Amino acid sequence: MAALEKNLTLEKRMALLGVRDEDIVESFIRSGGPGGQNVNKTSTCVYLKHLPTGLEVKCQQQRSQLLNRSLARHILLSKIEQKVRQDNLQKQSVKAKSMRRNRLKPKKLKIRILEGKRRQAQKKLGRKKINEIEVA
Repeated sequence: MAALEKNLTLEKRMALLGVRDEDIVESFIRSGGPGGQNVNKTSTCVYLKHLPTGLEVKCQQQRSQLLNRSLARHILLSKIEQKVRQDNLQKQSVKAKSMRRNRLKPKKLKIRILEGKRRQAQKKLGRKKINEIEVA
């Protein structure tokens, strides 16, 4: 019963993120490390790759292939969620930056900018040679 509930929550999470089973490449690899003969004879390590995002997960925490498979899917979905959040934050920051850049400047700031430009123009006029000023 508990396993059925876990599968349902996993499926709901996948649907929420828009991840399909067809987008996930799944393969099983022989594990290493502790676990005895079970680990050496069976392929308990699970490798998942989500094709649209290119995210990869490898899980060999448990001795059971079934447990590793569900753990790997949970880890993969967490990584996909994190990537989606990061992309959304980046889009928001780009949008906010363009809004700051394009907003109207206060009237006093515009006046101060124009005065600075006039002062700079006066400085440049002072640098000209005498012959050029008489002709202009």
